[in-house]
Amino acid sequence: FEIMQKNVEKMTINYSPNFDLRKRDKNKIKYLIYHYTGMKNDNLAIKKLTSFNSNVSCHYYITSTGKIIQMVPDLYKAWHAGESSWANNKSLNKNSIGIEISNPGHEHGYRKFNDRQIKALINISKKIIKKYKINKKNILGHSDIAPLRKKDPGEKFPWKFLYQNKIGIWHNLKSKRIKNLRGNMSDFGLDNFVNFLKRIGYRIEYSNSRQLKRLIQIFQMRFRPELINGKCDLECYEIAKSLRNLK
Repeated sequence: FEIMQKNVEKMTINYSPNFDLRKRDKNKIKYLIYHYTGMKNDNLAIKKLTSFNSNVSCHYYITSTGKIIQMVPDLYKAWHAGESSWANNKSLNKNSIGIEISNPGHEHGYRKFNDRQIKALINISKKIIKKYKINKKNILGHSDIAPLRKKDPGEKFPWKFLYQNKIGIWHNLKSKRIKNLRGNMSDFGLDNFVNFLKRIGYRIEYSNSRQLKRLIQIFQMRFRPELINGKCDLECYEIAKSLRNLK
Protein backbone atom coordinates (compact mmCIF):
# COMPACT_ATOMS: atom_id res chain seq x y z
CA PHE A 1 0.00 0.00 0.00
CA GLU A 2 1.11 3.53 -0.70
CA ILE A 3 -0.42 6.11 1.62
CA MET A 4 -0.51 9.44 -0.21
CA GLN A 5 -0.18 12.68 1.69
CA LYS A 6 -3.34 14.25 0.30
CA ASN A 7 -6.26 14.68 2.65
CA VAL A 8 -8.93 12.03 2.68
CA GLU A 9 -12.22 13.21 1.13
CA LYS A 10 -14.54 15.04 3.44
CA MET A 11 -16.68 12.74 5.55
CA THR A 12 -20.36 12.46 4.69
CA ILE A 13 -23.27 11.53 6.96
CA ASN A 14 -25.91 8.86 6.44
CA TYR A 15 -27.33 8.07 9.85
CA SER A 16 -28.53 4.61 10.78
CA PRO A 17 -31.54 4.18 13.10
CA ASN A 18 -29.85 1.19 14.73
CA PHE A 19 -28.24 2.51 17.90
CA ASP A 20 -29.03 2.95 21.59
CA LEU A 21 -30.60 6.30 22.37
CA ARG A 22 -28.77 6.69 25.64
CA LYS A 23 -25.53 8.62 25.26
CA ARG A 24 -22.36 7.08 26.70
CA ASP A 25 -19.41 8.67 28.46
CA LYS A 26 -16.42 9.08 26.14
CA ASN A 27 -14.27 7.33 28.76
CA LYS A 28 -16.27 4.15 28.11
CA ILE A 29 -14.82 3.87 24.61
CA LYS A 30 -11.92 1.42 24.86
CA TYR A 31 -12.03 -0.60 21.64
CA LEU A 32 -11.82 -0.03 17.91
CA ILE A 33 -13.34 -2.90 15.92
CA TYR A 34 -12.85 -3.51 12.18
CA HIS A 35 -15.38 -5.37 10.01
CA TYR A 36 -15.91 -6.13 6.37
CA THR A 37 -19.45 -5.73 5.06
CA GLY A 38 -19.79 -9.17 3.45
CA MET A 39 -22.12 -7.61 0.87
CA LYS A 40 -21.78 -7.59 -2.91
CA ASN A 41 -21.62 -3.80 -3.26
CA ASP A 42 -21.84 -0.48 -1.42
CA ASN A 43 -25.50 0.09 -2.17
CA LEU A 44 -26.58 -3.20 -0.60
CA ALA A 45 -24.32 -2.70 2.41
CA ILE A 46 -25.48 0.86 3.09
CA LYS A 47 -29.10 -0.16 2.65
CA LYS A 48 -28.69 -2.91 5.24
CA LEU A 49 -26.79 -0.75 7.73
CA THR A 50 -29.43 1.99 7.56
CA SER A 51 -32.51 -0.25 7.49
CA PHE A 52 -34.90 -0.25 10.45
CA ASN A 53 -35.32 -4.00 10.09
CA SER A 54 -31.68 -5.11 9.99
CA ASN A 55 -30.71 -4.36 13.61
CA VAL A 56 -27.11 -3.74 12.54
CA SER A 57 -25.08 -0.57 12.11
CA CYS A 58 -21.63 0.91 12.58
CA HIS A 59 -20.10 4.24 13.47
CA TYR A 60 -18.14 4.63 10.23
CA TYR A 61 -18.44 3.05 6.81
CA ILE A 62 -15.62 3.07 4.25
CA THR A 63 -16.85 2.65 0.69
CA SER A 64 -15.14 0.76 -2.12
CA THR A 65 -13.68 4.08 -3.32
CA GLY A 66 -12.38 5.11 0.10
CA LYS A 67 -15.10 7.59 1.06
CA ILE A 68 -15.98 7.73 4.77
CA ILE A 69 -19.61 7.83 5.86
CA GLN A 70 -20.57 8.39 9.48
CA MET A 71 -23.61 6.31 10.40
CA VAL A 72 -23.74 6.61 14.19
CA PRO A 73 -22.14 9.41 16.28
CA ASP A 74 -19.27 8.19 18.46
CA LEU A 75 -21.02 8.72 21.78
CA TYR A 76 -23.91 6.43 20.91
CA LYS A 77 -23.71 2.64 20.94
CA ALA A 78 -23.89 1.23 17.42
CA TRP A 79 -24.97 -2.36 16.86
CA HIS A 80 -21.93 -3.86 15.18
CA ALA A 81 -20.22 -6.37 17.49
CA GLY A 82 -23.11 -8.55 18.62
CA GLU A 83 -22.30 -11.34 21.07
CA SER A 84 -18.64 -10.66 21.71
CA SER A 85 -15.85 -10.69 24.28
CA TRP A 86 -12.24 -9.69 24.78
CA ALA A 87 -10.14 -10.02 27.91
CA ASN A 88 -12.54 -9.32 30.80
CA ASN A 89 -15.14 -7.50 28.74
CA LYS A 90 -18.27 -8.87 27.09
CA SER A 91 -20.86 -7.36 24.73
CA LEU A 92 -18.37 -4.93 23.24
CA ASN A 93 -20.94 -2.69 21.56
CA LYS A 94 -21.13 -0.70 24.77
CA ASN A 95 -17.48 0.35 24.77
CA SER A 96 -16.29 0.22 21.18
CA ILE A 97 -16.35 2.07 17.90
CA GLY A 98 -17.09 -0.06 14.85
CA ILE A 99 -15.80 0.57 11.34
CA GLU A 100 -17.28 -1.32 8.39
CA ILE A 101 -15.15 -1.57 5.24
CA SER A 102 -16.75 -2.43 1.92
CA ASN A 103 -15.70 -5.92 0.82
CA PRO A 104 -17.78 -8.85 -0.51
CA GLY A 105 -16.33 -11.13 2.14
CA HIS A 106 -15.70 -14.85 2.03
CA GLU A 107 -19.19 -15.65 0.74
CA HIS A 108 -19.25 -13.28 -2.23
CA GLY A 109 -15.73 -13.18 -3.69
CA TYR A 110 -13.44 -11.94 -0.91
CA ARG A 111 -10.78 -9.59 -2.23
CA LYS A 112 -7.94 -7.41 -1.05
CA PHE A 113 -8.81 -4.04 0.43
CA ASN A 114 -7.67 -1.30 -1.94
CA ASP A 115 -5.25 1.56 -1.33
CA ARG A 116 -7.96 4.22 -1.04
CA GLN A 117 -9.82 2.20 1.57
CA ILE A 118 -6.70 1.64 3.66
CA LYS A 119 -5.69 5.29 3.36
CA ALA A 120 -9.12 6.30 4.68
CA LEU A 121 -9.00 3.65 7.39
CA ILE A 122 -5.63 4.84 8.69
CA ASN A 123 -6.81 8.44 8.68
CA ILE A 124 -10.01 7.86 10.65
CA SER A 125 -8.41 5.26 12.95
CA LYS A 126 -5.64 7.59 14.06
CA LYS A 127 -8.16 10.27 14.93
CA ILE A 128 -10.25 7.82 16.96
CA ILE A 129 -7.22 6.33 18.74
CA LYS A 130 -5.96 9.76 19.72
CA LYS A 131 -9.36 11.12 20.77
CA TYR A 132 -10.27 8.17 23.01
CA LYS A 133 -6.75 7.06 24.00
CA ILE A 134 -7.34 3.53 22.71
CA ASN A 135 -4.67 1.01 23.67
CA LYS A 136 -3.00 -0.66 20.68
CA LYS A 137 -4.02 -4.09 22.04
CA ASN A 138 -7.67 -3.04 21.82
CA ILE A 139 -7.67 -2.51 18.06
CA LEU A 140 -9.34 -5.69 16.89
CA GLY A 141 -11.18 -7.50 14.15
CA HIS A 142 -14.73 -8.79 14.47
CA SER A 143 -13.27 -12.31 14.29
CA ASP A 144 -11.04 -11.63 17.32
CA ILE A 145 -14.00 -10.83 19.54
CA ALA A 146 -16.39 -13.45 18.09
CA PRO A 147 -14.08 -16.18 16.70
CA LEU A 148 -16.66 -18.96 16.50
CA ARG A 149 -19.11 -16.73 14.60
CA LYS A 150 -17.14 -14.36 12.42
CA LYS A 151 -14.24 -14.30 9.93
CA ASP A 152 -14.07 -10.60 9.15
CA PRO A 153 -12.07 -8.64 8.30
CA GLY A 154 -10.22 -11.80 7.15
CA GLU A 155 -6.76 -12.84 6.06
CA LYS A 156 -6.47 -10.15 3.37
CA PHE A 157 -6.84 -7.34 5.86
CA PRO A 158 -3.41 -5.62 6.17
CA TRP A 159 -2.77 -5.86 9.92
CA LYS A 160 1.01 -5.76 9.48
CA PHE A 161 0.79 -2.62 7.34
CA LEU A 162 -1.47 -0.95 9.89
CA TYR A 163 1.06 -1.81 12.61
CA GLN A 164 3.78 -0.18 10.50
CA ASN A 165 1.56 2.91 10.53
CA LYS A 166 1.29 2.80 14.35
CA ILE A 167 -2.11 1.11 14.49
CA GLY A 168 -2.61 -2.16 16.35
CA ILE A 169 -0.13 -4.89 17.23
CA TRP A 170 2.08 -7.35 15.37
CA HIS A 171 4.58 -9.99 16.39
CA ASN A 172 8.35 -9.49 16.43
CA LEU A 173 9.51 -12.73 14.81
CA LYS A 174 11.99 -12.35 11.99
CA SER A 175 11.01 -13.79 8.60
CA LYS A 176 14.10 -15.99 8.30
CA ARG A 177 13.33 -17.63 11.61
CA ILE A 178 9.64 -18.09 10.80
CA LYS A 179 10.39 -20.27 7.76
CA ASN A 180 11.84 -22.95 10.00
CA LEU A 181 8.98 -23.09 12.50
CA ARG A 182 6.24 -24.99 10.71
CA GLY A 183 6.80 -28.32 12.46
CA ASN A 184 4.32 -30.29 14.53
CA MET A 185 3.37 -29.38 18.07
CA SER A 186 3.08 -31.60 21.11
CA ASP A 187 -0.12 -31.62 23.18
CA PHE A 188 1.80 -29.81 25.90
CA GLY A 189 2.73 -27.08 23.44
CA LEU A 190 -0.88 -26.77 22.34
CA ASP A 191 -2.00 -26.20 25.93
CA ASN A 192 0.58 -23.45 26.28
CA PHE A 193 -0.53 -21.91 22.98
CA VAL A 194 -4.13 -21.73 24.20
CA ASN A 195 -2.93 -20.07 27.41
CA PHE A 196 -0.99 -17.53 25.35
CA LEU A 197 -4.17 -16.69 23.43
CA LYS A 198 -5.97 -16.05 26.70
CA ARG A 199 -3.22 -13.71 27.81
CA ILE A 200 -3.40 -11.81 24.52
CA GLY A 201 -7.13 -11.27 25.14
CA TYR A 202 -8.97 -14.03 23.31
CA ARG A 203 -11.84 -15.58 25.25
CA ILE A 204 -11.10 -19.26 24.69
CA GLU A 205 -14.30 -21.24 24.95
CA TYR A 206 -14.50 -24.37 22.80
CA SER A 207 -16.08 -27.77 23.32
CA ASN A 208 -14.66 -29.89 20.49
CA SER A 209 -11.75 -30.20 18.07
CA ARG A 210 -13.65 -28.47 15.28
CA GLN A 211 -14.09 -25.33 17.38
CA LEU A 212 -10.43 -25.43 18.45
CA LYS A 213 -9.41 -25.61 14.78
CA ARG A 214 -11.59 -22.57 14.09
CA LEU A 215 -9.94 -20.61 16.90
CA ILE A 216 -6.50 -21.42 15.50
CA GLN A 217 -7.62 -20.36 12.02
CA ILE A 218 -8.88 -17.03 13.34
CA PHE A 219 -5.52 -16.42 15.04
CA GLN A 220 -3.74 -17.34 11.79
CA MET A 221 -5.92 -14.97 9.76
CA ARG A 222 -4.79 -12.16 12.02
CA PHE A 223 -1.13 -12.94 12.65
CA ARG A 224 -0.05 -15.58 10.09
CA PRO A 225 -2.23 -15.08 6.98
CA GLU A 226 0.18 -16.89 4.65
CA LEU A 227 -0.95 -20.29 5.96
CA ILE A 228 -4.41 -20.79 7.43
CA ASN A 229 -4.78 -24.47 8.13
CA GLY A 230 -6.15 -24.57 11.67
CA LYS A 231 -3.08 -26.45 12.88
CA CYS A 232 -0.99 -25.08 15.70
CA ASP A 233 2.63 -25.38 14.56
CA LEU A 234 5.76 -23.94 16.14
CA GLU A 235 5.39 -20.74 14.17
CA CYS A 236 1.92 -20.07 15.63
CA TYR A 237 3.25 -20.96 19.06
CA GLU A 238 6.15 -18.50 18.83
CA ILE A 239 3.95 -15.73 17.44
CA ALA A 240 1.47 -16.11 20.29
CA LYS A 241 4.30 -16.30 22.80
CA SER A 242 5.79 -13.04 21.51
CA LEU A 243 2.43 -11.26 21.88
CA ARG A 244 1.32 -12.56 25.26
CA ASN A 245 2.92 -9.86 27.42
CA LEU A 246 2.31 -6.76 25.31
CA LYS A 247 1.25 -3.74 27.36
